[in-house]
Amino acid sequence: MEKEAKKEAFRKYLESSGVLDALTKGGPSISEYEKLQAEKSDLQLMYDELSTSYKEKCKEIEELKNSKVVIDAFIDRLDDKGMD
Repeated sequence: MEKEAKKEAFRKYLESSGVLDALTKGGPSISEYEKLQAEKSDLQLMYDELSTSYKEKCKEIEELKNSKVVIDAFIDRLDDKGMD
């Protein structure tokens, strides 16, 4: 019987502290959850697209930097030939 009294006291504690309400009523409904999941999916798609675009732009920038190095070296050689 003492065990039942402890259970009842604990249940009353959970109820008075608002834990039971938070567990049973505090979360989103199924439709709200599905809506949140759809929004999360949309955001993930946008993130993936932006990430891909960012990586492509970084690659283009690196290619341009490399091209500039080659062009600068070519110009330096032309300048050296012209100074002779």
